Amino acid sequence: MSGYRPVCALADVPGGSAHRVFVDGVPVAVVNTDEGVFAIEDRCSHADVALSEGDVDGCTIECWLHGSAFDLRTGAPLSLPASAPVAVYPARIVGDGTDAVVEIDLTHTNEPAAAG
Repeated sequence: MSGYRPVCALADVPGGSAHRVFVDGVPVAVVNTDEGVFAIEDRCSHADVALSEGDVDGCTIECWLHGSAFDLRTGAPLSLPASAPVAVYPARIVGDGTDAVVEIDLTHTNEPAAAG
């Protein structure tokens, strides 16, 4: 059985941006990039602030508070001060055009081991 659930319209997440959604009380940043749509825990592991308010550059998102960057594919921190990863979730686009919807699956998370 699929755990995918619709979370927002694709139109809510313009290319190169992030959009915050809550799924069962869990904050998730839905991020639209040239490489596809990603879903990542919307909480910086360093300062506990919303990553969805940060800058998107390719397949990375940078925390607006202290500049920690995270890989959208793996959740791994790419720069200090963050040293712990954040969860990532499978995401997909269903439909096309103005009817396209982003779905994510919170039942399958990829939490990589912290670098060390």
